[in-house]
Amino acid sequence: MDINAIRDIVLNKIDMSLETDDETIKEVIDNVLLEESDDMYLFLDDKIKIRKSVFDSIKGMDVLSRILKDEEITEVMINGVKDIFIEKNGSIEKYEGEFSTKERLLDIIQKIVTRVNRRVNESSPIVDTRLIDGSRVNIVLEPVAINGPVVTIRRFPDKSITMDELVSFKTIDEECKEFIRALIKAKYNIIFCGSTGCGKTTFLNAVSAFIGEDERVITIEDLCELKIQNVKNLVSLEAREKNIEGENEISIRTLIKTSLRMRPDRIIVGEVRDGAALDMLQAMNTGHDGSLSTAHANSPKDMINRLEVMVSMGSDLSINAIRGQIISGVDIIIHLGRMRDKTRKLLEIVEVDGGNGKVKLRSICKFVEDIKEDKGKGSSVSGRFVWNEEGLKNTEKLLRAGLFDEEKKYGAHN
Repeated sequence: MDINAIRDIVLNKIDMSLETDDETIKEVIDNVLLEESDDMYLFLDDKIKIRKSVFDSIKGMDVLSRILKDEEITEVMINGVKDIFIEKNGSIEKYEGEFSTKERLLDIIQKIVTRVNRRVNESSPIVDTRLIDGSRVNIVLEPVAINGPVVTIRRFPDKSITMDELVSFKTIDEECKEFIRALIKAKYNIIFCGSTGCGKTTFLNAVSAFIGEDERVITIEDLCELKIQNVKNLVSLEAREKNIEGENEISIRTLIKTSLRMRPDRIIVGEVRDGAALDMLQAMNTGHDGSLSTAHANSPKDMINRLEVMVSMGSDLSINAIRGQIISGVDIIIHLGRMRDKTRKLLEIVEVDGGNGKVKLRSICKFVEDIKEDKGKGSSVSGRFVWNEEGLKNTEKLLRAGLFDEEKKYGAHN
C-alpha cells in the first residue's frame, strides 16, 4: 500500500489550516485505511506501521521520526529528498526511505530551527541548531546546496557515558582514568582536542562526573549539547544569532565575560573556534581554575597553533603576549582520536609549559599502537598507554589539593 497515496487522501479530508489534534488525524487515517483495504487484507502489524508512517509524514518528522527512534544510529546525513545515509556501529550505509516531497523536508527543517529560536532561508541558507534531545544539527539549503536541502545530525547517547564505560570500551585505561580524575579535582585547566567525531563532547561529559557536587559551574555553548553530571549548581548559557535586522546577537565572547560576574567555580566552554579563545584564556588566568573546553585540532601542537590564530582574531596582542596567555592559562591538553577500526581513543595527555615567548609541550601519557591483522575482518587497533618517566612537572595544584602521590612521578591517585 502506497503511504504517500494514503497521506494525500488523509490531507484531502483534513483542513490543516485549522488546529487539528493528533487523535482526530489518527481517526481519519484509520478510516482511510479501512476504506482502502476493502480489496486487500492487511495484517494488524502492517496497519499499525502504515498508520504510524502516515501520521509521522503529516504531524511528525516523516522518515526522520523512524530514524531517530533507532538508538544505534549515531549520525544522519540527508542529501536532499531521496538520498539518506546513516552511521550505525561505526559504518555508513544508505537508509531505505525517503521524504515524500522537497516541500515536506523544508517544512521539517523549519520545525527544527524554530524550536530553538533559529532561522534558515535562501538569504541565510546555513544554520547550526539542535533537536530537543540535544542532537547537533547542521542545515544547508539551496542555492548553496545544489542537490536540495542537506541536513546532518550528530546524535549523542540519551544517557551520558561514564569514565568506567570508557575504560570498558578501551578508550582509556584505569590508570588514565585515575590520573584525569586527579587533574579535574585539582582544578587543572584542560582543553580536549581532536578531529570531528572523535568523541570530545562525550569525553568532556564523562569527566564532568569528577567535578565536586558543591561547585558552581557555568557552561557556555553555541548550542547546548553538554550533559554535565552530578553538579547541582549548574548554569547553562547558549549563544544567540543575529536577527533578520542583524541585531541582538549574543556571542560566546559576551557569555564568557558575563559568566565571570556569576561567581563560577568553573567555566566550561563547549567549543572554542574564534576570538572567544582570548576571553577563555583570560578567564583561566583570572582565578577560574578548573576551566574546561573542546576544540578541533589534529594534535596538541596543532592545538597551540590554532589557539594562537584564534586569539589573534580577537585582539592586537603580539605573538609573545599570546603565547604568554596560553602558557599561563592552559595546563593540560588531552588529545582524542578515531582509529581505523572506528574505535575512539585517548591518544595523548600533554602538559603545557614554556617561557620567554615559547610554548613547550611535554607528553605525560601516550597511546602506543600495535596493529593486529584479523583475516577476513580487516585490521583492528590495539596498543597500550605509555607514561613519561619524568612525569608531570607542574604538580603545584595537585599538592594544594592534597592529591599528589610521590610514588607516582606522573601524578596522583585518589
